Amino acid sequence: MINRRLLLKALGIPVTAGLLSNTVWADSPDKTVANIITKKIPASGESLAVIGMGSSRTFNHLENTDLHPQLLEVLGTFFKMGGQLIDSSPMYGSAEELLGKLLTQLPKQKDIFAASKVWTDGEKAGIEAIEESRQRMAVDQMDLMQIHNLRDWKTHIKTLRKLKDDGVIRYIGITTSFERQYQDFENVMKSEPLDFIQINYSLSEREVEKSIFPLAQDKGIAVIINRPFQRGRLFSHTKNHEVPEFAKAFDCHSWAQFFLKFIVSHPAVTCAIPATTKPKHMKDNMMAQHGRLPGQKEREQMLAYVQSL
Repeated sequence: MINRRLLLKALGIPVTAGLLSNTVWADSPDKTVANIITKKIPASGESLAVIGMGSSRTFNHLENTDLHPQLLEVLGTFFKMGGQLIDSSPMYGSAEELLGKLLTQLPKQKDIFAASKVWTDGEKAGIEAIEESRQRMAVDQMDLMQIHNLRDWKTHIKTLRKLKDDGVIRYIGITTSFERQYQDFENVMKSEPLDFIQINYSLSEREVEKSIFPLAQDKGIAVIINRPFQRGRLFSHTKNHEVPEFAKAFDCHSWAQFFLKFIVSHPAVTCAIPATTKPKHMKDNMMAQHGRLPGQKEREQMLAYVQSL
């Protein structure tokens, strides 16, 4: 049974995530208004900006108040440059709570797409955790609730379906960052009606291209990409190398943009969620959703170039 408090909330919750305007003022290399690249969520047709924001290892600093102004600037930059999807989890320490605290210090963002995860065992604990995540993130409604790393998924999937039917959450999904879970992950994708999956993918982690991406496309499931920089290892690999000249053809001016544009240009991918504590890095990341995306031949060129370094 779904707890009565959540059912009552379902009756009065407004839909807070609207469609994103196709242009914003942004600091691009030519100082012009740049188009924001969006993709459709297959389950609804709703548009979503292709660069979101993760919070793992970056917003778990509730006690470090000296860092809060910097993280507030990170959030402000994210929204100013057209960001929508913010992803968190109870697994990320105090990240949800600090996000909520900082979000209340910013003007209300009508286009925020709030996503978190249930990461516990048991039906009752799961229901309580979902509501606690919403309260910690200080949003009226969780747009997306995901089962983190498939933990007790058979229990939580029933809860999520009920909460979606009741309007408490808008979309449901599952996540993993572990290749050892891929087969189980595919089995859930095949057997359950999911709106989203979240999984790791980058220029150097491409196993999901084989079967998970095609399955997501076949089933009409949106795809969120975590660990787009492979925890920073891609930057180490390309250190002391310039972004190739050919990347300018698809409006790419940094390695972060190079890595992100490779990811979100895949037809199966809906959104990538890089995480950072630095405003300048957030600004750089957000520029990846401006201009145009590389085509298939350009993607192959990008891959070959990085592999040659």
